[in-house]
Formats: sequence, C-alpha cells, structure tokens
Amino acid sequence: MAKELSGVLTALSTPFNPDETIDVATLRQIVDRSIDAGVDGVVAAGSTGEVGALSYEERLLLINTVIEQANGRVPVIANTGATSTAEAIRLSQAVEKAGADVLMLITPYYEPLSLEETVTYIKDVARSVTIPVMLYNIPAVTGVNLDPATARALAEDIDNIKYIKDSSANWEQALQLIHHHADVIGTFIGWDVYLYSALAEGAAGVMAGTANVVPNEIVGVSRLIAEGDFTGARELWNAVYPVIDALLSVPFIPAVKAGLGLQGLPAGSPRRPTADLNAEDLARVQHALSALNVKVG
Repeated sequence: MAKELSGVLTALSTPFNPDETIDVATLRQIVDRSIDAGVDGVVAAGSTGEVGALSYEERLLLINTVIEQANGRVPVIANTGATSTAEAIRLSQAVEKAGADVLMLITPYYEPLSLEETVTYIKDVARSVTIPVMLYNIPAVTGVNLDPATARALAEDIDNIKYIKDSSANWEQALQLIHHHADVIGTFIGWDVYLYSALAEGAAGVMAGTANVVPNEIVGVSRLIAEGDFTGARELWNAVYPVIDALLSVPFIPAVKAGLGLQGLPAGSPRRPTADLNAEDLARVQHALSALNVKVG
C-alpha cells in the first residue's frame, strides 16, 4: 500500500481566549510552530485539542483555520467523529470541501456502541467522502476496541480507509498492526511514550500531542530513525523522554497548554470544568523542559 501519510503528526492544542472562545491568532502560531519544526502533518480537533468540548460550529472554525494556515505545506488531518452518524457525515463533507487531506474518525462514546454498531458507523461515514480516512482507536474512551482483524477488514472493504491511529496503549496490538497489516492499512501510534519504539518497529508514523511542546526533538527522533541512525535517535529520545513522561504524568491537556505557555506561546486555559495545572505539576513540567535546555520563563 502506498502510504501518502507518514512521519510525525502533531495533535494540535486548541487555544482559548479568557472568555473560552477559540483564540484564532494563537492557533495560527501553534500551527506554524509545528510546521516550522518539520512535522509531517497537523491534526485539528483531536483529543489533545479538546474536541469533546467544542460545538459543531467551533470545530468547523478550528479545522478551516488550520487548513488555511497550513496552506498546503503539510497535510491536515481533521477529526470529524461525532455522537451521531448524521453529524459526522455532515462535518466530514464540510471539511472535505474546505480542503482537509485526511479525515480521522473517533467512535461515538456518549453511549458505548457494540463493535458491529461501530463498524456500521465507520462504513457509513467513510463512504460519504472520497478523501482518505483514518480510524481512531481509543478504547479507554469509546469502550470499543478496533482490533487488528477488524481494522484490516474495514480497510479491505472501504477503499478510502487508509490509516489507523492506535491509542489502545496495547503494544502487542500495535505490533500486530505494524507487522501484519501494513499491506492494507498504515498505523500511526497515538501513545506518545511509544514514539521511539513505534518508529523503530516500522510504523507509518506517530501522532503526538507532546509535539506541540517539543516538536523539534520529536521530529529529530523520527528523522534519525528514517536515516538509519538508531544510536543518534536513541540518544535524542533519552533526552526528550523525561519531558514526554512529565507531560503524561499530570493532566495532559492542561500540561500541553502549560508547556506552550512556558515557552512564550500562551494557549489559555482548558475549557471548564478541566482546570489548569496546579503549582506542583506545573513545576514538574517546567523542570523537565529546563533539563532539556528548552528556554522557559
């Protein structure tokens, strides 16, 4: 299978103004920050972007802004999953028309579905568009696991299902996808601590919320592995891992926003009821960034 999409994809943070409206100006800066660092794509309205707290109109604004700002420099992946099939189709068709390169479909999670219901939903939405579709497997949230056999069957049945983002945190499942199913579906690992391992194993790529905070380092790891310099890649990974570990060891969405703010790009607070990091957690993130020689303050 020809993989048009590969490498490092930033799961973009969504910046908010004090009144909780989307801060479009800062969003544009966050997009440029990742692209300037050399990422291979940007993802709008993902979990890191607080998609569950966004209205339909806000998601359209967010995705359209990212498409406009990326301006063809890198592919834009838009999460168009919704709580109903009809809304997911409506949003998917709107962002396809706007110029999104790939759709990402998270399974509805307000009312947990059966695997059969999930497959029906995916097929209906994927068939409503012509651009490539990425399945988003995050069973801890949706309650449904898209196992490798199901992912393969979907890709074989629906021509434009090309990728899967696996955030199952199940390394055995990830390895099965990478090694046994790459002929029909490209695997992107969405669990940031697996980043080095996934790329070394030959995954199509990684989707990382931490790439908002340390994009240069994550891109560096990816490039070194692609060049076959596993020693250099491991050294860089060892250096950046404490930052990723710190970000994932505290509430993640506010941690990403704190990491951006510490580097002079305030992304605002998360949408309530999610709170900002407390002082102890903020200090942990700041210490990790300082140890990596990232300028903070």
